[in-house]
Amino acid sequence: MNDVRPAGATSRFEIRIEDKTHVGADGTRIPAIRDLVLEVQPQSMTVLMGPSGCGKTTLLRIVAGLDDRFTGKVHVPDNARIGVMFQEPRLLPWRTVRQNIQLVAEDMSNAELDRLASAVGIADMLPRYPQELSLGLARRVALARAFAPRPDLLLLDEPFVSLDERTADRLRHLLLEVWSARPTTAILVTHNPREAIMLADQLVLLAPRPTHVVAVVPITMPQGERDAAVVEEIYADLLKRHPANFATG
Repeated sequence: MNDVRPAGATSRFEIRIEDKTHVGADGTRIPAIRDLVLEVQPQSMTVLMGPSGCGKTTLLRIVAGLDDRFTGKVHVPDNARIGVMFQEPRLLPWRTVRQNIQLVAEDMSNAELDRLASAVGIADMLPRYPQELSLGLARRVALARAFAPRPDLLLLDEPFVSLDERTADRLRHLLLEVWSARPTTAILVTHNPREAIMLADQLVLLAPRPTHVVAVVPITMPQGERDAAVVEEIYADLLKRHPANFATG
């Protein structure tokens, strides 16, 4: 039996999942998560890393309230707003960029929307339709949409996957810029260890399915001070300490 209830606006986000099991069409039971406990500090960037298929997306869906078939508890602030950025932009093709963003933030004024669009570099794209955009631009729109409701909790599921490295790197820096200007508690999933090191305040290493927390690695250096050399230095250290998690990075 699950329990999702408020914990107060200044409380930590607490996630306790005793069991999450998928049931296949043939009745086969596939355990996804077991005995996972995680605390997320307010206005921090927590990054989840784990092998493919270990249950990272399932975990985000549970935290977002999109999956209630689990045993455990998820504590979120009272009346919390949740923003989600999926692996695919998932923009409605029959609505303009402006209308896609307005769907999740009806109380946002046009001036506020324009400022957000400018911050993520899509001001000129607002009257266009999603099919007119490159994948990189569509991801920018999805990022703006995730921030538009001023979320108390921002969930990002491999937001830069399938992009070329130059575009992905620009969007990582963009995410940090927008997140710094609009501080919120964020949980991001990635397979890219260097991306994780660049973005994380707290790096959470997950086990293969059924997943649980293997280690929580705090990274105290401000993100703005982590240049490529620093990222490589931290990566080398983590590779020594957690070879099973970083050997393929």
